[in-house]
Amino acid sequence: MRVEAKPAWTDRVNGFVRRVPTWPLYILYLLPVPWLLYLAQTGGLGREPIKALEHELGEIALQLLIFGLCITPLRRYLGINLLKFRRMFGLLAFIYVALHLLVWLVLDVGILSQIWADILKRPYITIGMVAFVLLVPLAVTSNNWSVRKLGPAWRTLHKLAYVAAVLGAVHYIMLSKVWAVEPLAYLAAILALLALRLPKRRQKQIA
Repeated sequence: MRVEAKPAWTDRVNGFVRRVPTWPLYILYLLPVPWLLYLAQTGGLGREPIKALEHELGEIALQLLIFGLCITPLRRYLGINLLKFRRMFGLLAFIYVALHLLVWLVLDVGILSQIWADILKRPYITIGMVAFVLLVPLAVTSNNWSVRKLGPAWRTLHKLAYVAAVLGAVHYIMLSKVWAVEPLAYLAAILALLALRLPKRRQKQIA
């Protein structure tokens, strides 16, 4: 069986990645939050700042979920190891989803009875809430203690991220109410990345 050698550039990339700490990236990826809040208060988000703020926070969350889904295909097909960042992308995605939901709950609706009515009657909100609920146990167990305690079940549990990502993209498409290119592109990217995670077919070796 022939083993293909990794390109030299892959080793250089992985060497650089190993030296990059994760904590500055948390700060970097959270910087849009105060900036978006500032824009919302100063008219920088247009005529409907609350709706725009919801949209921006939700879109960043979806992008972070996609970044997390990229890690396994990058490792499998290019040899680039970004596993140390997967937890970071997942937690940041949850934070942005939670902020997206919080803006909707507090600033957009604000009435408890109306909130429950919207969740039950509007399918795109129902789907978005299901995606959020699926992410909650993933965020809670994104620590070393949970990995040790749950064992192999931890990997199975965290596959819920795949479902949450698809539901998030569907939520975005339904929210748009038209067949816009951008929401469909997000869904296509997520489905493509999930397809790349499927096990490779074993090829018969010719003696």
